[in-house]
Amino acid sequence: MAFDLGQVLLPLVIIFDLAAIVYVVFFERRDPGNATVWILALVFMPFLGFVLYLLFGRPYFKQKDFQLKAKGDQERIHQFLNEQKAELARVKGEFAGSEMESILQAADLLLTSNGALVTQGNEVRAFVRGQDKFGALLDAINGAKHHIHMEYYIIENDELGRKIVAALTEKARQGVEVRLLYDAFGNRMPKEGYQMLLEAGGKVAPFYKVLIPAITLRINYHDHRKIAIVDGRIGFLGGFNIGEEYLGKGPLGWWRDTAVEIKGQGVDALQLRFFLDWNYATKENLSFGPAYFPMAKGNGNAYIQIVSGGPDNLWNPIKEEYLKLIALAKRTIYLQTPYFVPDQSVLDALRIAALSGVDVRIMFPDKPDHPFVYWASYSYVGELLDAGVRAYTYNNGFIHAKTVTVDDLVSSIGTANWDIRSFRLNFETNAVIYDREFARQQREIFEEDLKVCTQITSELYKDRSLTIRTKEGVSRLLSSVL
Repeated sequence: MAFDLGQVLLPLVIIFDLAAIVYVVFFERRDPGNATVWILALVFMPFLGFVLYLLFGRPYFKQKDFQLKAKGDQERIHQFLNEQKAELARVKGEFAGSEMESILQAADLLLTSNGALVTQGNEVRAFVRGQDKFGALLDAINGAKHHIHMEYYIIENDELGRKIVAALTEKARQGVEVRLLYDAFGNRMPKEGYQMLLEAGGKVAPFYKVLIPAITLRINYHDHRKIAIVDGRIGFLGGFNIGEEYLGKGPLGWWRDTAVEIKGQGVDALQLRFFLDWNYATKENLSFGPAYFPMAKGNGNAYIQIVSGGPDNLWNPIKEEYLKLIALAKRTIYLQTPYFVPDQSVLDALRIAALSGVDVRIMFPDKPDHPFVYWASYSYVGELLDAGVRAYTYNNGFIHAKTVTVDDLVSSIGTANWDIRSFRLNFETNAVIYDREFARQQREIFEEDLKVCTQITSELYKDRSLTIRTKEGVSRLLSSVL
């Protein structure tokens, strides 16, 4: 009697599928649309659906994995939070009766829900060109005395990538502590590309490792952060990965992005973020010390919160940040993103703001680097036009900036796109910057970008072809699992 493997496996797969469906429905508390997609996949594609669910549908991170393990460090953070609540009340008192007092409600939310410390005395400089950002980063690396901590989603094996690694190697040879964390999916540099750095005493690690090799190719749970901290005194954060493409030398042409350099207490918050991620990835248990958190700080006027989100969070801090800023807006909301695939709550918030008289403007690329995401973005933007939201496609290359500026009072610049992936799947970090002058500068940069944009009017959108409508429909259907 011939052995039929299918007859043996099918009952097992059905049992596993039923268990997965029960888990999705009763324990995961997913968005109904997302849950429905996975249930249908498990029902109609028993074998493939279960494999896809294991690879792409399961959360593999827990909040406790990212906590500081040392008791003293945990107590220090708890003390910081208590001090912050009192300090934030004092700061709000200084702005009593002003618009800034109202906008600081966002700081209350982010401190309470995300533990985002409200840092003071920050000097902030923005970069919109890769040449300027990487020039400043290399200057900081070359001037390092004690440590360099870097965490990047993509490190390309090209001239710029090798130049950055070579600079880190030279500093490691000089006795500077070098720690480099990269995403296992996004990294393009082969192991041998880091060999000289390792031999010089530097430390290099992937963000996470998995037991099943296939899962290393998974599309979910990227460490999408782009962070650098030098000597605890200078910090960098923004949209630029490391590679020639981000200098405008890739297939998409000119690269328009945004990053910030921070000097001040905000660097401590970036450093803490790196500590949590590094300790999770390496189990080194790197602990607080004055060399990593020096007392000397910046002389600026900006208040900054470093807000982080990811699948390790119970809630969605990045989405909550965006929703709160939208809700507080009274005059303007200017946002830039390469991918606009929001959930219904964000769509409703933007629509309500526009209908309430707020000038809401959205800028995204005119060319797709990810076609499904691009056409889904086009669909979601089109839905907002009748509410008075103004949308623009950027025509001068590719815009990759992840920014929002509200009322010339507050700006958010970081790694998080306005999409479902950044809200709940990727590990992201933004800097929320409370400073009138900086916000005004960001609004002026947005207005300068408008000179090389095309506005998507309601008439233009309604006249789109059947081909575009089809692309939108398919892409939007897949947007909950993109």
